[in-house]
Amino acid sequence: MKLNELQIPSQATSKATKRRGRGAATGQGSTAGRGLGGQKSRSGGKPRRGFEGGQMPLIRRVPKRGFYNIFRKEYEIVNLSDITQKGLEGEVTPQVLKEAGLIKKSASKVKILGGGDIKKALNIKAHAWSASAAEKINKAGGTIEVM
Repeated sequence: MKLNELQIPSQATSKATKRRGRGAATGQGSTAGRGLGGQKSRSGGKPRRGFEGGQMPLIRRVPKRGFYNIFRKEYEIVNLSDITQKGLEGEVTPQVLKEAGLIKKSASKVKILGGGDIKKALNIKAHAWSASAAEKINKAGGTIEVM
């Protein structure tokens, strides 16, 4: 390293922010860069979000569709093909499905769908069923229990 190669670190020098409203000499005196009068020049003066100067706001002009059902029941879906693919045997509960990685939370409600086939007789406990899943499980000699 040579003296002519020395450089000042970039964090050592910083551009000072403009000091507004401290007299004419600062270049930002009088109105402090806010312009002449009006709502935006006042302290705390700012229209609310979505305000369009009295014009009907976009959010109120656009037609609304549908609704959000707050009483909706959410289920984690498991197909019969997933159960046979993981090779689960005996009693299949949400806890077993969680350990096998088929559902995210063992506390959540589980619905069994009839996608795929099942050969083994399994005792499956879940919160809901499709008709085809119940039929296939019973046909294989298994039982279903509603939790």
